[in-house]
Amino acid sequence: MHDPIPGHGAAWGEGLTRADRARRVAQVLRGQVLHGAFPGGVLPDERALIAEFGATRNTVREALGLLRDEGLVERRRGVGTVVVGRTYRHPLGELSGLAEVLQRHGTVVNEVREAGTVRPPGAVARRLGLAEGEPAVYLERLRRVDGTPLSLDCTYLIPEVGEPLLARGRGALEGQDVFDLIERGVGLPLGRAEVAVQAVVADPATCAVLAMPEGGAVLAVERLTRLADGRPADLEFIHLRGDRLTLHATLDRARGTGTAPSGPA
Repeated sequence: MHDPIPGHGAAWGEGLTRADRARRVAQVLRGQVLHGAFPGGVLPDERALIAEFGATRNTVREALGLLRDEGLVERRRGVGTVVVGRTYRHPLGELSGLAEVLQRHGTVVNEVREAGTVRPPGAVARRLGLAEGEPAVYLERLRRVDGTPLSLDCTYLIPEVGEPLLARGRGALEGQDVFDLIERGVGLPLGRAEVAVQAVVADPATCAVLAMPEGGAVLAVERLTRLADGRPADLEFIHLRGDRLTLHATLDRARGTGTAPSGPA
């Protein structure tokens, strides 16, 4: 149970609506679920949660209902509330491919939905430093982990980088990360990346591809990756299932805000 702030008599959450108190309980429990805090995947029973949060039974049940609606937990007769929605963590402080990270958690499969040479939109061409009318290589892949769709990756690459990737064939595109293919297959070392992440409601087509219910949230990632010599290599638009992936980083205030962190590949 959380003690009152010294000098104040109000208990934690007092003065809030029950919905607000449930949100606060769910917020803490969500973090514990995502960090694997419950051995065996079973949450403490209601009495333990009531004591822990100093909350009423109805508030605790409402909080668990929020997590259930998010697909993180479910109630099982004779067992209790169990974790069912597995999530994966991706570090923000390193330039690594999503498959590189996810291979630590399960079997990663890339389904190539499209691969070929295209005329990129003007905005994309400018970001990649391509001349007007110059082609780019387009690669679209659906990424699954242990059979569960996790991300839809749409990548535009400069010809120098993309054409050798296409020449390696579908097997390489399905079995290896783009970063690994660029560095080992093409022999061009990568340098840094500029990343923007936004939570958005997925469109119906994206929901269908990712096997999500309509209206589900995704993390929309836009990343421009540069070669070691500073030239743009690829521009990616990635939709990650918001209920299956968390982005994390260890931040040092003393280091300031010099270099922007990188995100998933």
